[in-house]
Amino acid sequence: MSTEHLLAVTAIVAITTILVAAARLSPGPWTRIACLALAVILVGAEVGWWAYLVASHATGADLAYALPLQLCDAAIFVAATALVLRKQLLIEVTYFWGLAGTLQALITPDLAQHFPSLLFFQYYIAHGGIVAAALFLVAGLGQWPRRDAVIKVGAITFVYALLVGAIDAATGANYMYLRSKPASASLLDLFGPWPLYIGWAALLGVALLFILDLPFRWLRHRSEEHTH
Repeated sequence: MSTEHLLAVTAIVAITTILVAAARLSPGPWTRIACLALAVILVGAEVGWWAYLVASHATGADLAYALPLQLCDAAIFVAATALVLRKQLLIEVTYFWGLAGTLQALITPDLAQHFPSLLFFQYYIAHGGIVAAALFLVAGLGQWPRRDAVIKVGAITFVYALLVGAIDAATGANYMYLRSKPASASLLDLFGPWPLYIGWAALLGVALLFILDLPFRWLRHRSEEHTH
């Protein structure tokens, strides 16, 4: 982990911790403003990426990879919508996608640019913003995943992966790394060649969903005990 990577992740952890702690200790109308501000930041980061491609006269090949089809790109719009509407299913998708998927992108970033480039900031703001949104909504504002959230989010993820896989096959793109691994080092390197790594990654994803639900399974159980 490089110094710039470590500092970026540390900043994300610090900001997220402050937001969650403030929401827990001092809830109030400010949380709605914080949700709207974070939603604007997330969408702005994604729009900034598109603007950069246009301004830099990106080639057709570059633009073919600019569609918001990576899981993290889709998570940006899901998280922004969840922050604005506070709908439970959207929050659950944000939580599980953010911590099971986007968090890995922060730990092992697929990023060639370095500080202080525009894309360096765009990458960490977008990915860090998803994680911050997930924890702010769930841990800070207390909108825990429901009992059947893992099944629902797992099904949504499976259908989304099938859709993206079909687009990859039709266009030759590599969204969600379904056709090949990222060029930079990543967790997928541990799972063997294509297509084996897809199967192992899917199993790991399912395991992560259940692990991420464990604290809330315990909290739901305790809550049910207190109501009887």
